[in-house]
Amino acid sequence: MDQRLQGKVALITGGASGIGLACAKRFAREGAAVIGFDLQSAEHWQAAEEITEHQLFINGDVMDLEAQEAAVAQAVDRFGQLDIIVTAAGIGDAGPVHMLDQTAWQRVIDINLTGTFLSIKAALKPMMEQRSGSIITIASIEGQLASEGGSSYNASKAAVVNLTRNVAMDYAQLGIRANAICPGFIETPMFNSVMEHMPDLKESVRKQHKMMRFGQPEEMAGIAYFLASSDASFVTGQAIAGDGGYTCGPSHGIVEMMGLT
Repeated sequence: MDQRLQGKVALITGGASGIGLACAKRFAREGAAVIGFDLQSAEHWQAAEEITEHQLFINGDVMDLEAQEAAVAQAVDRFGQLDIIVTAAGIGDAGPVHMLDQTAWQRVIDINLTGTFLSIKAALKPMMEQRSGSIITIASIEGQLASEGGSSYNASKAAVVNLTRNVAMDYAQLGIRANAICPGFIETPMFNSVMEHMPDLKESVRKQHKMMRFGQPEEMAGIAYFLASSDASFVTGQAIAGDGGYTCGPSHGIVEMMGLT
């Protein structure tokens, strides 16, 4: 590792597991001071060999602006700055509109969209003062393409993409970049909990990825690392799909007919 994030400070919501934890590990290996923020326990965070005593984990709810502002303040007090935020906190609940009650709808919108808004809001204060920063939101390919039965989740992630674009536009002249990562179906605890009782559906979804496999959290962390690094210094307002070709278009078996497998 060439540690291109040496001297940088990153706050990662949803940092206890899945994509958030993978980002924390990658950023730590690349030299960053990392602050995890999550409602879950720090068990997996503390067990990760990449996480050292120089890193910090804070229990908190992304729906609590004061808690997020306190986490940002703690990061700045301890490390002197905040350079990167990754908003990986989210939930995957959904359903068709006629079966979805307002409470369930609101919970998804609150955590996935409003939680992201509050994370960005909290992080912007030090970033505006230092006139630099990289904001990385975790959206979804389901924020770019609809999926059956995914009304609330899809709506929340589509809104995250456009919120990210707006942030990119509004703060570009202050040296702050904002980009969204749109993962395909990634083998995270949340994904596995949804799919474990639906093997036929899982196989069908796998085949929609042109690479014929699901993604790994570490692969999304690689995209986040690029967006956090100076290599992405001219990249802002983008929604980058890490989806194994899912969004290329539909498949009809022609690749197999041509012997390209």
